[in-house]
Amino acid sequence: MTTVERPLRRDAQRNRERILAAAGELFAERGLAATLDDVAARAGLGVGTVYRRFSSREELIDALFEDRVLEVVRLADQALAIEDPWEALCAFIEGVAAAQACDRGLKEVLLGTAVGRRRVGEVREQMRPRAQELVRRAKAAGVLRPDFDPTDLPLLQMMLGVVAEVAPPDRPDLWRRQLRLIFDGMRADPAPRTPLEEPPLGFERVEDVMCRWRPSSRLRSDS
Repeated sequence: MTTVERPLRRDAQRNRERILAAAGELFAERGLAATLDDVAARAGLGVGTVYRRFSSREELIDALFEDRVLEVVRLADQALAIEDPWEALCAFIEGVAAAQACDRGLKEVLLGTAVGRRRVGEVREQMRPRAQELVRRAKAAGVLRPDFDPTDLPLLQMMLGVVAEVAPPDRPDLWRRQLRLIFDGMRADPAPRTPLEEPPLGFERVEDVMCRWRPSSRLRSDS
């Protein structure tokens, strides 16, 4: 009996790994609108196999992003270890923005869509004191404008996430240009200005980018 069960357990584990790998690719590319049927097709498995491992898209998202959302907490801890308060705050903001730019699904989870709320709620509880400390340190050092608030951080990430999502394929780092502008706006003393590493798009391409954007209401909590 034991010799029969072991291969089945190994097969189940392999299938789970294939499902998570396929879901990771799909959610990074398309966002959380990808369905369990889409995941099954990418994994090369039957839909029934996917549903046996994960009964809903919410359950799959929680499993997939359990470690990924905790990476944001690790980014905050790494930033807090930086001695310079301004560099620490900027490193955290840029680190989270870079993670979102590479993974559309992570961006949507972090920004509080209808799915993945349980895991994100836990992470936000851990993030709040860390974000407050990063902001407090920068203000105490006199490098951050006094009216900046920790609640501005998720809104800045939302702005950068939209730019990353709609950027042309040949300009995936366009969000970094907006980030430098944001950093200058955050400074207590904006001089000297931060050099912009990304050139502007030009009016025609900006129009094209704006047409790419669609409200995230297309996301649903059902599978």
